[in-house]
Amino acid sequence: MRQLNSEEFEKELSERVEKIELILQEALPAHITMQKTIRDAMEYSLMAGGKRLRPLLLSETYRLFGGEDMQQIHPFMAALEMIHTYSLVHDDLPAMDNDEYRRGRKTTHIVFGEDMGILAGDALLNYAYETAVKGAAACGQPERGLKALEILSEKAGVYGMVGGQVVDVELTGKPLEEEQLDFIYRLKTGALLEAAFMSGAALAGAGDEELQRMERIGCLVGQAFQIQDDILDIVSTTEELGKPVGSDVRNEKTTYVSLHGMDAAKKAVEEYSQEALELLDSVRGENPFLATLITALIHRKK
Repeated sequence: MRQLNSEEFEKELSERVEKIELILQEALPAHITMQKTIRDAMEYSLMAGGKRLRPLLLSETYRLFGGEDMQQIHPFMAALEMIHTYSLVHDDLPAMDNDEYRRGRKTTHIVFGEDMGILAGDALLNYAYETAVKGAAACGQPERGLKALEILSEKAGVYGMVGGQVVDVELTGKPLEEEQLDFIYRLKTGALLEAAFMSGAALAGAGDEELQRMERIGCLVGQAFQIQDDILDIVSTTEELGKPVGSDVRNEKTTYVSLHGMDAAKKAVEEYSQEALELLDSVRGENPFLATLITALIHRKK
């Protein structure tokens, strides 16, 4: 699939992320009275910036399969980012990674207190489903909205992100075998990326076989993304990454780098990404921006 040059890609990326920021801002709760603190904590967490990779992938996959009504997918884009954000808020808590910085500023529990940090994560997760359900109900073809909702729910739960996080927490500080590390990466990181690819395709009317292909692409992108994250935790800086580096070593976590070495990790990122691109070439439709975005993940510095 054709890819964009660097200048074209950066321009389109900036425009798309700017639109996503507006979608997220508009999706936040509007009618708030005495519970204003939780709304403030939700906004602080959700609007802290970031790559907005998951809503990006959802919208670009929707385009890939011929989707045209972008307004229809806005609730799902917002819901997916809310789910991702809640997971970060809870991941930063003292009982988990106990991190003080995320995306270049103080984490939610540091600013609002541990109690409100927990509740902010809870609120974002619940509001994500409120948002997605309303999106499904308003969908021009309800079966597509329901399919996207089913995918999102499964990939966020015990068979997806939460399941991966459980195993990650239980095995922290213990030596991991490759099978265990792969399970954690596929669920904790890969599941929501799979959800992005699959739900975007479902909303555009993709069939079961096409959804399976997008799930595989999401899995591959997730593996590449997480291994690159392992690499950056060693070679990057706090200023560049926007969060503390060296947290994997500090928390005694086995990573792909510690298991296989830096050279093998870099090679794996390229191989997973290349396989994802080859699969993307076999999909009907054309989206040069999506292909370029996947490639860019290989070389990201943050």
